[in-house]
Amino acid sequence: MKAPVSNAQRLFGELLGTALLLAVVIGSGLMAERLSGGNVAVALLANTLATVGGLYILIEVFGPVSGAHFNPAVSLAMALRGELPWTRLAGYVPAQLLGAALGAVLAHAMFDLPLLQVSAKLRTGTGQWIAEAVATAGLLLVILRAPQARVAAMVAAYIGAAYWFTASTSFANPAAVFGRMFSDSFAGIAPASAPAFMLAEVLGAGLGLLLHRALGRPACA
Repeated sequence: MKAPVSNAQRLFGELLGTALLLAVVIGSGLMAERLSGGNVAVALLANTLATVGGLYILIEVFGPVSGAHFNPAVSLAMALRGELPWTRLAGYVPAQLLGAALGAVLAHAMFDLPLLQVSAKLRTGTGQWIAEAVATAGLLLVILRAPQARVAAMVAAYIGAAYWFTASTSFANPAAVFGRMFSDSFAGIAPASAPAFMLAEVLGAGLGLLLHRALGRPACA
């Protein structure tokens, strides 16, 4: 019989999974910058491919431990649906935020950069805020409506697509925003830009829940 997962293991799963996700996103952005010769499109493509692969693996690995949220907006949505206890949400969010910051530090360490940084990359404007709401709403729809056996692949594929069809390159995750504030790199976001991104993502998650309800129970459920 499989041993039950303890709450401490769930929290560690969210912390470690989010840290590794941010290390993938920021690290691949750093490598892409170095190798792309200034071609931003090539750098974004490389960053996208690494994120898609990394996210798929991390969901598969950590899903049985913590649910592989790695995202406060997703955790909040699951709490609102009654699928995540509110007491557990209170632990998940700090674990995700801390993990995101540690992931940025880890990426910098691997590339021999200053460990502690603050991004100067401004990302702002109505189009980008709408993009973050759309990206997060779509993410929630995929999570809630995908067949269970295909959630990891479909979430990873959606995020890869959203890197390109959204003006913001689809953060879709307040923890990712938080972690990327601490990297003055291709993947970074300035602290001044972060609150609006986070608010748009939370609103997008709420929109995703409403759309899911409007569509009715998926046939695969």
